[in-house]
Amino acid sequence: MPSTSIWKSRYDPESEVLSVWFVASGKRYDYESVPAEVYSEFRNAFAKGRFFNDRIRDRFRHRLIPDD
Repeated sequence: MPSTSIWKSRYDPESEVLSVWFVASGKRYDYESVPAEVYSEFRNAFAKGRFFNDRIRDRFRHRLIPDD
């Protein structure tokens, strides 16, 4: 996933939780109730940061996951 703002992501289809790690902060946020179709579109988006900002950020409940 080449992106200047998103380091990596992981999706759990059973719980519909999308985990996103950000380049600048290194922090991980989990986004809840993300439909599989949205995740698929995110994975296929050319500009993942732009897609994230337009379609995921501020649209799904999220929480910061503390570092281990």
